[in-house]
Amino acid sequence: MNIPNILTLARIAFIPLLVVFVYLPYTWSMPVAAALFALAAMTDWLDGYLARRWDQATPFGAFLDPVADKLMVAVALALLIERFDSAWLTLPALVIIGREIVISALREWMAEMGKRGSVAVSWLGKVKTTLQMVAILLLLAFAPGTPLAMVGVATLYVAAILTFWSMALYLRAAWPHLSRSM
Repeated sequence: MNIPNILTLARIAFIPLLVVFVYLPYTWSMPVAAALFALAAMTDWLDGYLARRWDQATPFGAFLDPVADKLMVAVALALLIERFDSAWLTLPALVIIGREIVISALREWMAEMGKRGSVAVSWLGKVKTTLQMVAILLLLAFAPGTPLAMVGVATLYVAAILTFWSMALYLRAAWPHLSRSM
């Protein structure tokens, strides 16, 4: 167990806290939920940076880091779907959640075939993730209908478009392997 892996585990531990703060009936609970999400998003960057910098990358960390990211984003988006109760937010949220499921399955399948490098994370994935984090942070921090919440929804749409685009790129890269196994 090393510091990068501990940070990744902490990100998973933040998930139930996020849920609790979202449902607390206090005016301060949503800003605290947003702060928790921001802290979790920072650990996402920090654990990867430290693992590379200190040469502490592990197979456990390589497995757990994307799982922690997907769990945190999916839970936050599910909470926001309920909070905003709007098709305008639900649509991009479901695109993002659906893509994560498809790409996780694709990566697992490609790894079984020994072709995991064909679906490695790209720069587009990093931009998409950053926009998702910013959008979710804004949507947690600001009440539905407020100007900054609307910026959050717009940012979520941009993230959803990049999400769909990156999924198409992953599927295109994997297509030769997929089509051979049909």
